[in-house]
Amino acid sequence: MKVLVTGSAGHLGEALVRTLQNTSHEVVGLDITPSPFTSNVGSVADRSCVRQCMRGVDAVLHAATLHKPHVVTHSRQDFVDTNITGTLNLLEEAASSGVASFVFTSTTSAFGEAVTPPAGAPAAWVTEDVRPVPRNIYGVTKAAAEDLCELFHRSHRLACLILRTSRFFPEEDDNPATRVAYDDGNVKVNEFLYRRVDREDVVDAHLLAVEKAPMIGFGRYIISATTPFHPDDLLDLRMNAPEVVRRRVPDYEEEYTRRGWRMFPAVDRVYVNERARRELGWHPRYDFRCVLNLLESGADIRSPLARAVGSKGYHAHRFADGPYPVS
Repeated sequence: MKVLVTGSAGHLGEALVRTLQNTSHEVVGLDITPSPFTSNVGSVADRSCVRQCMRGVDAVLHAATLHKPHVVTHSRQDFVDTNITGTLNLLEEAASSGVASFVFTSTTSAFGEAVTPPAGAPAAWVTEDVRPVPRNIYGVTKAAAEDLCELFHRSHRLACLILRTSRFFPEEDDNPATRVAYDDGNVKVNEFLYRRVDREDVVDAHLLAVEKAPMIGFGRYIISATTPFHPDDLLDLRMNAPEVVRRRVPDYEEEYTRRGWRMFPAVDRVYVNERARRELGWHPRYDFRCVLNLLESGADIRSPLARAVGSKGYHAHRFADGPYPVS
């Protein structure tokens, strides 16, 4: 099988290409940035470039995107060109070429305001049935690209699956108050309870989606670590998250105390991956329990693939007030 990976120089794209190179599949990597994992340098917004890359392709893994960290540094038109027009170019060329599987990497950020409950309300239990209410141009363009994927499935019978991934970036949190109050490792381990996923698990979900897309046809899936929480925890999570974690993972406090770490006082949403586990046969390894075990043994909490890809950042230069500017 010949697989086109867009965004092949990025956090996820490189991980996908690295993994596919160790299989019998032929892989084509497309990115605007040259890299050892990019065979074609160009933009998804360039229709002629996309057409050339699509020749003989059986499956598309579309990970190229402008991200939330680009909202301040790039124009809204840049987001439309890359995230919407780029996706449209790929869909049209995939449909005309008879591609068997199209997998679009979306984001839980598309949910936006829909997963921010008002004060005093329970935490949000976020499944694929929650209707997105994007809060910025990033979310708007990712949601629009998802709708394009659905349109092409309906109108061209293109098998297309959408994977809404939660946080897997290795960079520091963009909230300065969080960076001051918590060690970076503390933040990331806390997030495995409700809004983070390891890159190796994300890659596994994408490869399963390629395999399952022709049978499923179309679907949206949340790709996040399996939470230990239950729906009846939601009110308590907003009021006293440490007590809920103590109930569900009783031994976490010993390791946290040893490290001088703290649980967040409140959790406002929980991403639920049940549909992806059921329909894709996805079995993410790196959840809070797994990461806690790794901490206790003194091991790195990142998967071997996440360590190999490392941290890339989102801009060519650093910013004085954080990993990237926030509007």
